[in-house]
Amino acid sequence: MKLNFARFNLEIKIGAILGLFIVLMSLLSFFWVPHDYNQMNHENRFAKPSAKHLLGTDNFGRDNFSRIMAGGRNSLFLAVCTVIAAAAAGSLLGGLAGYLGGITESIIMRIIDTLNSFPGILLALLFIAVMDNNQFTLFFALFILFIPSYTRIMRTGTIQYKNALFIQAEKILGAGFFRIIFIHILPNLLPSLLSASVLGLSNAILAEASMSYLGLGIQPPEPSWGRMLYESQTYFFSSPWGAAAPGLFIMLTVTAFHLLGEGLRRSFTDKGKWSVI
Repeated sequence: MKLNFARFNLEIKIGAILGLFIVLMSLLSFFWVPHDYNQMNHENRFAKPSAKHLLGTDNFGRDNFSRIMAGGRNSLFLAVCTVIAAAAAGSLLGGLAGYLGGITESIIMRIIDTLNSFPGILLALLFIAVMDNNQFTLFFALFILFIPSYTRIMRTGTIQYKNALFIQAEKILGAGFFRIIFIHILPNLLPSLLSASVLGLSNAILAEASMSYLGLGIQPPEPSWGRMLYESQTYFFSSPWGAAAPGLFIMLTVTAFHLLGEGLRRSFTDKGKWSVI
């Protein structure tokens, strides 16, 4: 099976290029960074961008580009784990609601509506008060927040397909609930779930940066783009590169996955621009 990249729309091409750059840069940080991202050098504080420090240094003399690389690794890992877990849980709940209907559907959808009504920051504060202020708590809060969107996609698709002839034939042959949902209905909904998941990555990264900016996300000494933005805002007028660097990479990453997700959605909708050959 081969994808015809020549027919991909412009949004996918731009998003893929930007996203690939961010992902490769973040993965590279597992093996190499220009400088130790936690090493302080007070004699080199607020150094301007140069060949030695591409994005300058912060108020502790730490290399901004090295911290950007490591921060991208942390943000992407959290975003990917959140989206995968939320998509899996949402698909199961949506499948149950759409296929079984009745009281099961009513209970699941009321729970989903309740979760969807909570502001993200308030939910994160609630989990931190009950649990602890760490990366797992942030993951759990984002995971709960992202479940409703996938549940609705899966529920709508299951309702659409559950009375189709091929599903009725499977029932006659004795196929159970999980086989019908995950073997026969889910593959037909993968385009919608894929585009929603890519868009979810941009939302998860933006949410993580927002939480870290408020001190609710990834905690020091581990770098985070949101935390870097918070720490450098005080020195914006004297060394603007400290705030510009994380802000730029947050913008590029969110834009990349948003363009990629929207491009995939339009391509799956417009059969003339999407083909598998």
